[in-house]
Amino acid sequence: MGSSLVSGLVQGGRIDPSSLTAVDLRSEVLEPLAARGMRTSSELADAVRDQDVVILAIKPQSVSALREELASHLHEQQLVISIMAGVSTTSLEDSIGKPIPLIRAMPQITARLGVAATALCFGRYAGDDDRALARELFDEVGVAVVVEEGLMDAVTGLSGSGPAYVYSIIDALVEGGMRVGLSRQVALKLATQTVLGAAKMVLDSDESPAALRDQVTSPGGTTLAGLEALAKAGLEEALVNAVEAATRRSVELGQS
Repeated sequence: MGSSLVSGLVQGGRIDPSSLTAVDLRSEVLEPLAARGMRTSSELADAVRDQDVVILAIKPQSVSALREELASHLHEQQLVISIMAGVSTTSLEDSIGKPIPLIRAMPQITARLGVAATALCFGRYAGDDDRALARELFDEVGVAVVVEEGLMDAVTGLSGSGPAYVYSIIDALVEGGMRVGLSRQVALKLATQTVLGAAKMVLDSDESPAALRDQVTSPGGTTLAGLEALAKAGLEEALVNAVEAATRRSVELGQS
């Protein structure tokens, strides 16, 4: 996720790659970033020292091992942005032990293409300038919205994990196309463009997805037959269950 985010920021053209420092223990992660002109390191201090913004793009299970060292390098003029699922701003603020401006974000891997959906919430020390900067950063890689922190687990379940659900839908459409005779290459191209086009229509229209669906569903037609098969298989309920399951897991990660 961290690599996707910095790649999207650089691709936007407004941020100089040399102003970014990427820190990871894995050289295979750092090598492509260094090739794009970013500074890289395996030392945590290099991710914090002299940086205006520090982005914590680590697994929530790893944060306890880093808290003490991280806190020792941070100062109050820095902005910290966490993209860790389930870890509250209060928990991070308490562990850092300094009045550091902190913002929690839930972006998507699609940030690398500049089309991510990101939700933001703000810690107790985040001022107006900090909030504006965070929105500017994440608007650079897609669209950012602000929510109450109590809703961040729900955001994680919906949009944070959402790309995986859509990939599964595309994969299933491809499988269906192949079963009725299409090659994988043709089925993949058609399925992917169909999802892209349908999503764009929702974004560009004032009508609801249900209304748009009705416009392409004729009585006794092929689309209705397909929708009836989806209803019988329980697709809508399965997707609702997926969002709820991912949300519960986000809550569990925060509690642990």
